[in-house]
Amino acid sequence: MKFVDHVRIQVRSGDGGAGAVHFRREKYVPRGGPDGGDGGDGGSVLIEADENLYTLMDLRHQTRQVAEDGQPGGSQKATGKSGKDIVLRVPPGTVAHDEGAGEVIGEVTAHGQRLVLAEGGIGGQGNAAFKTSTNQAPRHAQDGTPGEEKDVALELKLLADVGVVGVPNAGKSTLISTVSAAKPEQASYPFTTLAPSLGMVYVDEEASFVMADLPGLIEGASEGKGLGTRFLRHIERNAVLLFLIPVTTKDLAGELETLLGELRGHDPALADKPRVVAVSKIDVLSEDERALLPEILSEAFGPEETVLPISSVAQIGLDRLTGTLWERARDERERSNVES
Repeated sequence: MKFVDHVRIQVRSGDGGAGAVHFRREKYVPRGGPDGGDGGDGGSVLIEADENLYTLMDLRHQTRQVAEDGQPGGSQKATGKSGKDIVLRVPPGTVAHDEGAGEVIGEVTAHGQRLVLAEGGIGGQGNAAFKTSTNQAPRHAQDGTPGEEKDVALELKLLADVGVVGVPNAGKSTLISTVSAAKPEQASYPFTTLAPSLGMVYVDEEASFVMADLPGLIEGASEGKGLGTRFLRHIERNAVLLFLIPVTTKDLAGELETLLGELRGHDPALADKPRVVAVSKIDVLSEDERALLPEILSEAFGPEETVLPISSVAQIGLDRLTGTLWERARDERERSNVES
């Protein structure tokens, strides 16, 4: 299935039905009172989070969504039938924007959570509701209120505990395919990953986290180069960031700073997220070179940075890496729960 993380749709909720003007007509009741019923409410248009979805592909060709109008009220105080709601299923992490008003309508993050995009109109009251001691035979009723019509943009921001950040060909896809069941496309050329991929990483029976393999980040991405902000917005929802830097990189610390600079260019808060740095592809080093690696990494990054040497191909250092990421993700979950 193609990954689609942004769609524009037109939504229209249903009008409320008109209230009825009606009087009782019964044998042996010469003066039947008003008995016009209320109109039905118009249907609303909503989105609902479905954890089985990870793309907005289903809505790409369903760009106009119109809910049913409410039906008019009837005699004997019968309320008109309400219009059916339209419920659009979307992945958790979907944000809805009202493009006409230029504001965020809201977002859905948990399975089953719903958000109203366009509220249905309210049915009008029938003439039975207007009977008073001084007006025993009201001959008027309310019209229903109109529905809403909006141009809505739906934007998906992936919900993952750990987001993998790195330049093209840093080994992100190889890593996630090794530590999880996800199977992103892999090849020896840049920009293999054109769409995010999620994988569940199991540390042990009671410890697991979701890792997102994201498209490669190049210098200038925050200004739209490469995959630009299409990639960067998915980082916003990651609790922990894993920066993957190949050991063959000439300036290891410089590449980390370049990646952090792109995050700051998109949103300064992204660079402050908890992070772990993994220096990848160490299987290309000789044993003597690997022995010197801890000292080299400490000198390059400093003692405050958490830096772990790994090889996805040779499966070196992966248990320590996933354990460290789990601890960081767990701590971030606990912190978020306390704040909320």
